[in-house]
Amino acid sequence: MSEDALPGRVRIHEVGPRDGLQNEKAVIPVEVKAEFIHRLAAAGLTTIEATSFVHPRWVPQLADAEELFPRLADLGDVRLPALVPNARGLERALALGVREVAVFASATESFAKANLNRTVDESLAMFEPVVARATAAGVPVRGYVSMCFGDPWEGAVPPERVVRVARRLLDLGCAELSLGDTIGVATPGQVTALLAALGAAGVPAGRLAVHFHDTYGQALANTLTALRHGVTTVDASAGGLGGCPFAKSATGNLATEDLLWMLEGLGIHTGVDLRRLTATSLWLAERLGRPSPSRTVRALASQLDQEPTGATGPFRPSPAPSHKEP
Repeated sequence: MSEDALPGRVRIHEVGPRDGLQNEKAVIPVEVKAEFIHRLAAAGLTTIEATSFVHPRWVPQLADAEELFPRLADLGDVRLPALVPNARGLERALALGVREVAVFASATESFAKANLNRTVDESLAMFEPVVARATAAGVPVRGYVSMCFGDPWEGAVPPERVVRVARRLLDLGCAELSLGDTIGVATPGQVTALLAALGAAGVPAGRLAVHFHDTYGQALANTLTALRHGVTTVDASAGGLGGCPFAKSATGNLATEDLLWMLEGLGIHTGVDLRRLTATSLWLAERLGRPSPSRTVRALASQLDQEPTGATGPFRPSPAPSHKEP
């Protein structure tokens, strides 16, 4: 894909059930989590990160992974990856028949210490047998790289530090890398510089996803920049849920509805129904006892209330001419 071209289709990697709910102060009942995931699938999302097999002491909000996964068995072809921090977490996931997993690395020493209580190199060494074991079992592994643009303790992160960790994860056997702007400080210029550095190091855009937080309101601009540089997988969270429990300055993820509004206006296909997703985020917001932070959800809420069931929205943006498939 030439620079500045846009893809015809984008795959949304929905992270709300894991990255969103892990940051809630209250523990959400497993029944609500299961229904949330079913509603997301019904809206057309085909990749939904369901939970994490982290020790309950560290993330008590996701301590019910073993109880949750059997409730999702009817979702068929929907991809339901789960985060695994170590070999023990992987074995728990494999025992439940989880078909995709993810590991969570850091580009910075400070966050590696805060999140994993290890150095960057120690954490990568910990992931090596995890990736090998999963791959041997036919389970693809996604590698998250956090703090790709800025770190609350260390400041701006040089692209070469991200490249080093990204290359190591690919060499270990990760099938895909997700580049995280964990505290939401990235700008389009930084995104361009990092993607150029990764490309020069032999990391193709087709192996990358982007994961932006919206602290400074730049998540959509950063996403559009990534799309123009060949990335076609975007992480987002329904209703803008989430943050990071180990980086207190992190605000919510890019809202899936906000992303959809932009992509549909550009004529980029996702297969996701914006109305049904908005209704899902409103449903969850009621159970969380607060309004959704997504601007698109708030803007469409009143229109959704006025529409008869089964209507085909008045509130989709006018699409640009469709682009050719990448």
